Amino acid sequence: MWATPLARGEPAPAQPRAFASKPLRGSSLGAAQPQNTPRPLEDPRRAGEAAAAPVEGLAKSLQGVEVFDLSGKAVPVVDLWKDRKAIVAFARHFGCVLCRKRADLLAAKQDAMEAAGVALVLIGPGTVEQAKAFYDQTKFKGEVYADPSHSSYNALEFAFGLFSTFTPSAGLKIIQLYMEGYRQDWELSFEKTTRTKGGWYQGGLLVAGPGIDNILYIHKDKEAGDDPDMDDVLKACCS
Repeated sequence: MWATPLARGEPAPAQPRAFASKPLRGSSLGAAQPQNTPRPLEDPRRAGEAAAAPVEGLAKSLQGVEVFDLSGKAVPVVDLWKDRKAIVAFARHFGCVLCRKRADLLAAKQDAMEAAGVALVLIGPGTVEQAKAFYDQTKFKGEVYADPSHSSYNALEFAFGLFSTFTPSAGLKIIQLYMEGYRQDWELSFEKTTRTKGGWYQGGLLVAGPGIDNILYIHKDKEAGDDPDMDDVLKACCS
């Protein structure tokens, strides 16, 4: 019951460098990688270390990155918080059972977000069609966008690869979610775009806006299922 299965005979993605994901507020972030190019994975023992670069450069690294709404319209990702405050969650992929749980955790706090004038957004590394399937299946009340080129994930240096996907804690969490009634969408999970690239990214979450450079909080998942502290998220967005 893993969130990103391999098809029979299909090689695993090239290994080896995983970048850190940890909540940061006014701290340092990894330097941006070229868009549309998956980052190599480094020694998994260094998964908790982040390359140094100023927070002020985060919005700059996202300039030129576009995501797509459910109608297929391209939207600059920074426009999602340019004129408003928003919580922007990044899913592992649209079929992921762990992401469905996180979507519910966020939706459960949506009344507080709306009272504070904060928009709830979810981005996934997949196609518009996959995003529509996720939206229809989960009835997610926030906005949903697709990032088929994974460019926002690369710019934010989210963890990528086997070492951050297949972990004991992630496996235990998946078992727990199945006991709670959550289910993986295996059809979406086995689509080629997920198996070969998109499904090997870990996600994260940021709170930003109004203003492109106004990044208030960021969490990068160190491994599958590494949820942010919701109290910290609410403090960043709604206090």
